[in-house]
Amino acid sequence: MGMRIIKKYFITGLLIWVPLAITVWVLGLLVATLEGFVPSFLSSQSLFGINIPGFRFALVIVVVLLTGIFAANLLGRTLLEQWESLLGRIPLVRSIYNSVKQVSDTVLAPNGQAFRQAVLVQYPRAGSWTIAFLTGVPSGEVANHLPGEHVSVYVPTTPNPTSGFFLMMPRDHVIELQMSVDAALKYIVSMGVVAPPAQPVAAVTPIPAAPAVDS
Repeated sequence: MGMRIIKKYFITGLLIWVPLAITVWVLGLLVATLEGFVPSFLSSQSLFGINIPGFRFALVIVVVLLTGIFAANLLGRTLLEQWESLLGRIPLVRSIYNSVKQVSDTVLAPNGQAFRQAVLVQYPRAGSWTIAFLTGVPSGEVANHLPGEHVSVYVPTTPNPTSGFFLMMPRDHVIELQMSVDAALKYIVSMGVVAPPAQPVAAVTPIPAAPAVDS
């Protein structure tokens, strides 16, 4: 009986400390990554002779904020366009920069819809279901080789949804869910433990078809 009580209290303590520890670890990893972009001569040790914890991280935040303010005016936009034009003339850099910029513009834009809707798909094989996110519809040359109507979905991994798989699936193989994107992400990160509340069945909004492309 005593061991059962100790086990109960131990699990209760784990439920309190594990989320906190993981949160602190993720934040620490983020801060360390951002601080790694700051050169050593801009550290607090080089500038002031003392070590100030978080100084490099704060410096990165200030630089990003000032860059956004500068890019919001006419002069900043003009210089930014010239900079992007310069990068566009470098073959290898051009392909990498343009691809990353398109993704970041889609994901980080205030009015962007990187994850439009949570859906249910069969993956990695028929009979196994997982939650994915609708990202759009195939277009261009890819759409010309796909028979029927298809949609583009992102299948995140668990418990880290920042990595995953990009799939193009037949429209009738995708089940749209009424849960929000945030609720679906919580469901994925928790490995199915934190289930979102049931939603009333509503009319499904049709997904727009891919635009026609001249062959």
